[in-house]
Amino acid sequence: MTSGLSEKAFVMFQEYIEDQCGIAIGKEKAYLIESRLTKLLVEKKLDSFEELYQLLSSNKDPKLAEKMIDAITTNETLWFRDKTPWQVLEDELMPSYIETIRSTGRKIRIWSAAASSGQEAYSTIMCIDQYLKSHFIKDVTLHDFEIIGTDISGPILEIAKAGRYDPISIMRGLDPKYKELYFNNEGRVWIIKDEYKQHVTFKRFNLQHSFHGMGKFDVVFCRYVMIYFSQQFKKEMSKKLSDTLRQNGVLFIGNSEIFPDYKEHFEMKQYQKGVYYQVKE
Repeated sequence: MTSGLSEKAFVMFQEYIEDQCGIAIGKEKAYLIESRLTKLLVEKKLDSFEELYQLLSSNKDPKLAEKMIDAITTNETLWFRDKTPWQVLEDELMPSYIETIRSTGRKIRIWSAAASSGQEAYSTIMCIDQYLKSHFIKDVTLHDFEIIGTDISGPILEIAKAGRYDPISIMRGLDPKYKELYFNNEGRVWIIKDEYKQHVTFKRFNLQHSFHGMGKFDVVFCRYVMIYFSQQFKKEMSKKLSDTLRQNGVLFIGNSEIFPDYKEHFEMKQYQKGVYYQVKE
């Protein structure tokens, strides 16, 4: 029989989780730690959360930290979530990106910074493909775009890399015609076609680390992730995101998110019912 989460254990895990992945968990959400880590307690045949913490701290089980992070992080996602980013991409950004590619030959780089199981990144490549086809553009192709998806959770990224989705996942936000255009059906599983999957790269990345190695981007999707961070880390993220964006680069956050510290590094742009942020000169 395992014991419940004591106040002492909560504080230890609270600090550990924020240190490892930047997620700030207040006392009012202590139940999240208890409910999500109980499975690990049982799996390791431990009697208390204190024992689980000691095992984590000892680094004797390297995979345990990854399992803990995967249990704590939220992997809620769907296709074309909120709609606004892809409307902005199509109506506001793609015309200038086409001209940039034609005049300079460089690729347009897009980063899905909390990619989860891949829906955001794959939605982006579908949006770009639809734009090129609907505007009868032949001299610019999907090869002129580089899309990178990252997440802190290794297991969830394996789903993204495979591009395999069950009937429930494939339905959430996806237009039925896109399902037929961009996926192959194998029984109850829908798999994104290789000709589109090849343009998206996924890798594990902790947003607390330096962005320097990621290079410069034209667009960054960092949606529904900063809401879990401490205020200090949000400020740090704002600066890091602005530094990783090219001139006139665009940041998308979640439509329902509040971004109070943007003014030092970004200008807010209104588009229809949503907003996006453009990096300052």
